[in-house]
Amino acid sequence: MDASKIGELIYQLRKEQQLTQAQLAEKLAISDKTISKWERGLGCPDISLLGELAKILGIDVQKLLSGELEVNDLWGGNMKKMIFYVCPHCQNVVMTMTDTDISCCGKKLNVLKPQRADETEKLTVEIIEDDFFVTSNHPMTKTHYLAFVALLTGDGLILCKQYPEWELQTRIPISTTGRLLWYCTQHGLFYQDISAKQFK
Repeated sequence: MDASKIGELIYQLRKEQQLTQAQLAEKLAISDKTISKWERGLGCPDISLLGELAKILGIDVQKLLSGELEVNDLWGGNMKKMIFYVCPHCQNVVMTMTDTDISCCGKKLNVLKPQRADETEKLTVEIIEDDFFVTSNHPMTKTHYLAFVALLTGDGLILCKQYPEWELQTRIPISTTGRLLWYCTQHGLFYQDISAKQFK
């Protein structure tokens, strides 16, 4: 068992349930210091608590012990099914929940398949006040630039349109966890998963 991964998962799921450490501790009849210890990766829940903890957090015991969920499992509702289209001529962005026929500038648009960004492609994310501050050294020329940056979470989407020859700097309200997506006019749609816990 990886105590750090289990602790990170407990933290994420506790936040999703909108529970404080004290409230979760009360439900388990333990101290909030014990919850803090787990979330910092300094120990794991006792086997006698696993069933009840998993039930409160809405996860099965096996996934809790693995310390991992696919990002889709972390998102509620249907937001994980969001489909993006971008017009190659005007850079208009269209989003749907199902694959459908979408046209812009007289041409049918193709569904964009998001690609996981590698370390050299990722955007830079910092926390400033209550926002994720997103920047990039990506070229922002007239023909090669990022047309939008978006944060997709379990219950919403925040999209920030970008423009050629503008430096990419945008602020997005912090979410516990989510998927950061961006569209490069030459290379397509990319994503990276982010969590507020990464910056603690």
